[in-house]
Amino acid sequence: MDMILHAFSQMGEAFSLIFRPQQLMYLCGGVLLGLSIGVLPGLGGIAGLALVLPFLYGMDPVAGLALMIGLIAVIPTSDTFSSVLLGIPGSSASQATVLDGFPLSKQGHAARALSAAFAASLFGGLFGAIILTCFILAARPLILAFGLPEMLMITLLGLSMVAILAGRVPLKGVVAAGLGIMFGTIGAAPAGGSLRMSTYDMPYLVDGFQLVIVGLGIYAIPEIVSLLRQDRPISEGGSLGDGWVQGVRDWWEHKWLSIRCATIGVLVGVIPGLGGSVVDWLAYGSAVQTAKDRSQFGKGDIRGVIAPESSNNAKEGGGLVPTLIFGIPGSGSMAIFLGGLALLNMTPGPQMVRNDLNITYTIVWSLALANVIGAGLCILLSKYIAKMTTIRFTIIAPYLFMIIAFAAFQSRQSALDLAALVGIGILGILLRRFDFSRPAFLIGFVLSTQTEIFVNQAFQIAGARFRRSAEAGWDYLLSPITIGLIILTVVSVFVGIKASKNIRENIDAPTAGKKAPAIFLGVATLYLAVATFDAWGVSRLQDRVFPLTIGLVTLAGALLLLLRMSRQPATDDVFIDLETGEEGQAPHGLWSTLAWFIGLVILTFCVGLILALTVFLIAFFRVRGRFGWGWTIVASALGIAFIMGLGAVLGRDFPPGYLQTLVDLPWPLT
Repeated sequence: MDMILHAFSQMGEAFSLIFRPQQLMYLCGGVLLGLSIGVLPGLGGIAGLALVLPFLYGMDPVAGLALMIGLIAVIPTSDTFSSVLLGIPGSSASQATVLDGFPLSKQGHAARALSAAFAASLFGGLFGAIILTCFILAARPLILAFGLPEMLMITLLGLSMVAILAGRVPLKGVVAAGLGIMFGTIGAAPAGGSLRMSTYDMPYLVDGFQLVIVGLGIYAIPEIVSLLRQDRPISEGGSLGDGWVQGVRDWWEHKWLSIRCATIGVLVGVIPGLGGSVVDWLAYGSAVQTAKDRSQFGKGDIRGVIAPESSNNAKEGGGLVPTLIFGIPGSGSMAIFLGGLALLNMTPGPQMVRNDLNITYTIVWSLALANVIGAGLCILLSKYIAKMTTIRFTIIAPYLFMIIAFAAFQSRQSALDLAALVGIGILGILLRRFDFSRPAFLIGFVLSTQTEIFVNQAFQIAGARFRRSAEAGWDYLLSPITIGLIILTVVSVFVGIKASKNIRENIDAPTAGKKAPAIFLGVATLYLAVATFDAWGVSRLQDRVFPLTIGLVTLAGALLLLLRMSRQPATDDVFIDLETGEEGQAPHGLWSTLAWFIGLVILTFCVGLILALTVFLIAFFRVRGRFGWGWTIVASALGIAFIMGLGAVLGRDFPPGYLQTLVDLPWPLT
């Protein structure tokens, strides 16, 4: 009874925190930012959160939470614009919406599809928040029973789920997750401080790669480059047609379908690692399987919009369950969210539920409120957003490159941040091109340090107990909860292998030749071999065991993939290469497009970011944008004014270059 009364008192405190004017302002700011990012195809919550991470330093924790939650909540709603109006998935969680949403748009019923989608998204978001509230209240006693062995096993469960349920070829998921973990072990070991991957002569890598850099490189840069290559308006139209009221009626008519799919979204979100890459397909499949008349699915059936949109918003509430309660990200965006919590000096997990229940409920109900605000804004601004999609992406891309460069520098205030961003961006492009799961890589990276700490601490304690008696040691490691999690992990692997063919990160799967995929996998295998050999040479046992074990397992997976490549024809899924499909037919080449951003970084090393941006924006708008000199100067001046204003408001410096070591320049040129 005391526990229940305490929980209700914490709920009351959470309500008071949410409705403070400052918190509402930050929540609305996050919603507006998420709306802006969600409209752009492919970027999604991972890139959006990675952009705001550098600006969380020093913020009030509740304000920072409101900003992140507002962004997370609205992206699964706003990415519907891209799926319905353009036929391009706004994010990995809105792929299934394209199948019926885009045909409805081409039939002149875009407003009806958007209206039904927003109603379903609003319901799904609220449903997820309600379920999360009840789960925390009911499961709190169980949560508090979790110790180190249990936390270790649920972390391993998350890794197994994200690795296996990550694409058409399960081994690709294993290799992607393993690569992410190995990237996370670069630098000083958390236990003994041993330096790994030859960082003795590279001080920048002693602390490893920062999550901001990895998030932007793995997600934002590949998607921006992909869209920029097309050199065309995001949409040719801009008209929504009629049917706003009809869309809401459609949702109400199919409310039980919406409830069922929202439940699927919550359940999938709760399972660590699944997230957006699968939830919309499961919901869509459920809608098709239970429909009496299936003839219109794929041709413009409104149920094909309601089902995935109900589930992909509800999954955010479900994804917060493992994220907040166990510190295990439920999806790629939740992995970045964990990094944001760390910047706000918060440590999610049983301790947060025990000691900061009011903050936990603040997050949950901020999510619900943000869904209401986001759905309302999407409806109010739909007409204008539809017009924005007629703008050439070439006009938007240089500003995104500008913001990314500025955000990346804020992680360590080092110009080498930009070099790391380029390198990881190239890796992200290659992972995307050859269909290696980027969510698997990202979650592996986020969980690497945490997993290693759990492994070291659990086995140190277990070792001390084994020295007393074998029974005491096994009792500590194999509690009923741990055994249950081991069984669940094994089951998830078998189920995941069986279901992997139906889980897709990219809709098309073109294959042509063996050479390019084999070269990429060969280079990745070589890196894994070098990293594993380096781990073998670490002197401290506790700093060696974890990267050595992960390295050997991942290396074995990569070698098995190479073996499959040697035996299968070029049409096998292991040879997927998006450059042989529609992307390869883009008017601009992949590397010539990326060269613009690389040029900006090189110029920044020479003269600093502001001067580099001046040259970059003028050259880009003039050459790639084909602007006249007047519009070139205006567009470039707007970009420079914006980034200088942002730096002044936030009190941030800009990356300096070699020129600044020769000449004493004033801010912002320093």
